[in-house]
Amino acid sequence: MSDSESLNPVEGQPLDQFSVASVYAELLSRAPENKMEPRMEPMRMAMDFLGEPQRAAPVIHLSGTNGKTSTARMIEAGLLAHDLRVGRYTSPHLAKVTERICLDGSPVPDETFVRIWDEIRPHLGLVDQQLAERGEVPLTYFECVTILAFAIFADEPVDVMVLEVGLGGITDATNVADGAVSVITPISLDHTDLLGDSERDIALEKAGIIKPGGFLVSAAQVPEAADVLLEAAREAEAPFRFEGVEFGVESRAPGVGGQQVTLRGLAGRYPDLLLPLHGAHQAENLAVAVAALEAFIGGGEQELSLETLQLACEHMSSPGRLEVLRTGPSMIIDAAHNPAGVEASAQALKESFGLGRLVLVVGILQEKDAREILATLHREYDGLAEDICFTQSTSPRAIPAGQLAELALDVGFREEDIHLTERLDEAIDWAVGRLDSSAEGAAGGVLITGSITVVGEARTLLGGGEL
Repeated sequence: MSDSESLNPVEGQPLDQFSVASVYAELLSRAPENKMEPRMEPMRMAMDFLGEPQRAAPVIHLSGTNGKTSTARMIEAGLLAHDLRVGRYTSPHLAKVTERICLDGSPVPDETFVRIWDEIRPHLGLVDQQLAERGEVPLTYFECVTILAFAIFADEPVDVMVLEVGLGGITDATNVADGAVSVITPISLDHTDLLGDSERDIALEKAGIIKPGGFLVSAAQVPEAADVLLEAAREAEAPFRFEGVEFGVESRAPGVGGQQVTLRGLAGRYPDLLLPLHGAHQAENLAVAVAALEAFIGGGEQELSLETLQLACEHMSSPGRLEVLRTGPSMIIDAAHNPAGVEASAQALKESFGLGRLVLVVGILQEKDAREILATLHREYDGLAEDICFTQSTSPRAIPAGQLAELALDVGFREEDIHLTERLDEAIDWAVGRLDSSAEGAAGGVLITGSITVVGEARTLLGGGEL
């Protein structure tokens, strides 16, 4: 048997038949993504076995509660506009696992994903073996994907890695790398069972990515969180800059397809940038991204080229974040999955879309604060959305649609306005039908929201384009 026909030890099939789907199945056989282990030693072991790929390029590291992926994509666009080769690692994915590991703005090619996985698998087996000898859980799903990302970025190689934490910061798998720039997006209550039930406790976890010799760029924070980040930066002797103090949004004007934004950066003023994304929160994400670029490229003291920055803005996108997939009626998906995210996206939708009527399709995962998410939806869309359909994604972590309907009654939704179905395709059909049956002349739309999984599946059903 030739090397190209050697058997895959997991699937028992020739390597030339090994696919992204089979790698993904192997990853899913491990501890799931929502069962991250609060540890770092297995990641350090894996990095040692692989020759420390996490040090193959400088790192811009992002943590926070909301806006991490959008901000990471904005930073990536800015780096690409400066002719740098970029590896971006974000999570979770909307449709395909390769979305998590991007090279120059595009998901890693299937062949590279499979090839590098096959190369590192024996090393991961050694780590698993040592963990088993200690009586510890084998490498988890998230740890393995993170290791794979580092290996791919080192193999390419890239000029800079943009890494989004999976959860928290201190013991997140990505924290095996040292960020030249640490970025903290807005901190609010989420994953309270794992991170703590106050903004201060959550900030303590997320501050773990601030490293000696690094540079902290933070979004505006509540005082309790800001104090924690400030103290961590001082202890690390890392320069720090906060939105609303050293940089921020000077002005913004909503327009067709996005908004015009003027920013005050760390080293310069950037007027009339055309950002093709909606909402005040995206303008604030852009301010954080630009400050991170200034910190990375010139230590916060070098003004960016306005022309280069505008070029970057033209290529900024954030799939699944107030993304319009169809018109007539408008079919909008938004991956807001905690109360603060729901509030921000609701304000942006009402500001930017001019809809007279909205039908909601909602699915939420079990580890989320479903009651408060629903209360926020009820409050924010009162008078605009009269109909709501509860559904669920195919994720085993999805809250049953019937349970969501019961919670909705508790927070104020009327029973006659509620519909439920376990199937997302049926939920979408019902929502469109409700708009079609309306006698009102005002423009209507459907908003699908509540979790990344339901938004990802809706995007597939509605024919969303490449990510």
